[in-house]
Amino acid sequence: MSRSMFQDVVCPHADSTRKWYTLPLSFLIHTSILVVLVVIPLMAGDVLPSPRVITAFVNPAQPPAPPPPMAVRRVSVQPAPTADSFAAPVEPPEGIKSGDGLVIEPELAEPGVPGMIEGFGNLVTPEPPPPPPPPPVRAVRVGGVIAAPTRIKDALPVYPSLALSVKAQGDVIIEATIGPDGKVQNAKVLRSVPLLDQAAVAAVMAWEYTPTLLNGQPVPIIMTVTVRFRLQ
Repeated sequence: MSRSMFQDVVCPHADSTRKWYTLPLSFLIHTSILVVLVVIPLMAGDVLPSPRVITAFVNPAQPPAPPPPMAVRRVSVQPAPTADSFAAPVEPPEGIKSGDGLVIEPELAEPGVPGMIEGFGNLVTPEPPPPPPPPPVRAVRVGGVIAAPTRIKDALPVYPSLALSVKAQGDVIIEATIGPDGKVQNAKVLRSVPLLDQAAVAAVMAWEYTPTLLNGQPVPIIMTVTVRFRLQ
């Protein structure tokens, strides 16, 4: 019995009923109790220090500078000059004596001329411009009250040698424009004979007529003439 007691004191053997999870469970229980007793009262009493908040002050952007005030330009208004301001002074300026060679002549009092400016003398009135030339008179055609003029200068056409060789003949009708002086200004072929046209126009341009009057004034006219070419 004494040996068994000594063994119980020196080398106690482990309880066979203790499980493997007893130690972790005990640690968990103690930790929970510690949290309940320490941490929860601190949180409930607002004992924990509040975090420090760093406040940074940022300078606001400077507003743009106001524009400089606009310069006010003062314009002095001078009175309009009158006729008296252009007149020559009748009294000598200060500091000049009458005996210093300055001769003051009396002002010639001339009555003002209507339409002229006093103090400037007589202004020359410009001559009116010449009247514009009369518009050109349009040529009128012979007929009705316009009678055909009388031919006062005749010129026979020259028969072309080529037309003679081929025995060409016929009538060339020409529209002639006769000026106020009676001379032919233009000739246009209305009915042509090809080999005779040039000779007919040359003959008509050499003709002259009496001037044609309309309301007492000579006017150009348009008339039709016929140049006949016949072989003898």
